[in-house]
Amino acid sequence: MRSTLSAFNEVWQQQFRHRVLTQAQNFTEQTRFLIGCSGGMDSMLLLYLMSELFPTQTRTIYIDHQLQQVSTEWGELVQKYAEALNIPCVIQKVSIEIGNLEQQARHARYQAYQQHLDCNEILVLAHHQQDQAETLLLRLFSGAGVNGLAAMQQIDKRKDFTIWRPFLNLSREQIEQWSNQLGFEYVIDPTNSDIHYDRAWCREELWNVLEKRFPKMQSAVARTSYLMQDAAEILGDVLKADYQQCVIDNQLDLIKLDQLSAARQRQLLSAWIKGKDQYRPSYEMVKRLRDEVIFAKPDAQATLHINAYYYVRYQKKLYRLTYDQLYAEKVLKLPNITSHCFFWGKSIQVAAGKFEIISQTVGLASELLGRELKLIKRQGGEKIHLYGRVGHWPLKKAIQEAQILPWLRHTIQILIVDNVMLGVFSPKGFWLAQSEYVVQGGWQPSLISDCNDFSDQSFSHDE
Repeated sequence: MRSTLSAFNEVWQQQFRHRVLTQAQNFTEQTRFLIGCSGGMDSMLLLYLMSELFPTQTRTIYIDHQLQQVSTEWGELVQKYAEALNIPCVIQKVSIEIGNLEQQARHARYQAYQQHLDCNEILVLAHHQQDQAETLLLRLFSGAGVNGLAAMQQIDKRKDFTIWRPFLNLSREQIEQWSNQLGFEYVIDPTNSDIHYDRAWCREELWNVLEKRFPKMQSAVARTSYLMQDAAEILGDVLKADYQQCVIDNQLDLIKLDQLSAARQRQLLSAWIKGKDQYRPSYEMVKRLRDEVIFAKPDAQATLHINAYYYVRYQKKLYRLTYDQLYAEKVLKLPNITSHCFFWGKSIQVAAGKFEIISQTVGLASELLGRELKLIKRQGGEKIHLYGRVGHWPLKKAIQEAQILPWLRHTIQILIVDNVMLGVFSPKGFWLAQSEYVVQGGWQPSLISDCNDFSDQSFSHDE
């Protein structure tokens, strides 16, 4: 006769299977599952469960980090168990780079997962409740915010793939009971008890102390992670609205930013700096951006370098620039003088952007078309008599009035013929100069696209 404990185990195991099937309804019928299996008790139980519930949709992968002599044997154990369950198995060796061993191993592991994931597959991992609680505590010790304390999500939709963690609400004790009941063989990794590693220290040294004082600590801490996930989702909605209000590509409107609370400003700046990177910048880096650039003196030319970008304030906007954009004058090495011919309907690429030659109510005489004209790089101190304006005035003043960004001013070139100024090419368009060549119904270069992309510029006529 079965014991009461066995009957109880069978009931909750059936309930758990039902929950897993309910979670799987988030996916399509075409979805397939790639199980990340290390050979440990948790992932071997996961492999068993998935083979039982989704026998034709499941395969597994063992990542051999090659950090221990027995790692090959562990892979063979996983493969043997997978074959017994009639589940396809892949073994992938990876190399670990020098540095933080835990971090590098994790990075290599996830890279391998992504390489093997098919377009209709999701990655299934055996993280459980204690893993969740440990993750939250470790992130708390590192000073993480709401997003960090949200820890791991049960269904984690990332940019390139999705992770499913069906065991996340399952305790370590429940997994152990179930595994012992099934009686399969599994790997015991000695590094899991090596307190040299933070997670192992947390598990071996800290965990028992906390649980002795707070017996329900594991479930309580895990519950906190789900509350943080709710908070992160709400904050995400607020952040999305602030982002749409203040950010256009690589520009941030400082007037609109100032209308937000200090906390929302910090969140927006943090998300904007992060961009497509995996992690947000530190609190200190966000503070430096505010103190050293945004709140710098109005006449200060403040620049802060963070990761691959330079952050620069101009007027009431903050710009995120690459090195090539900020120092384009050094990168481009624009010649002082070049010669060009202009033709009706043709386009020309100059330093300030791409221009098309079109007819205008007032423009340059047609006799200049097809004639060799010169483009002179701005040197400083030039004066211009703009068409429709009275008298000559410094070109520098015209540039300032047009609010041309300082790092784009090197692209300004002056169009001349026989030492007569015909106009100026700028990132804001072509400025027609008053001269004997200005006529009714003439032609002018019209700006098609500006000089945001410095890397692909060539200064020649389009064919």
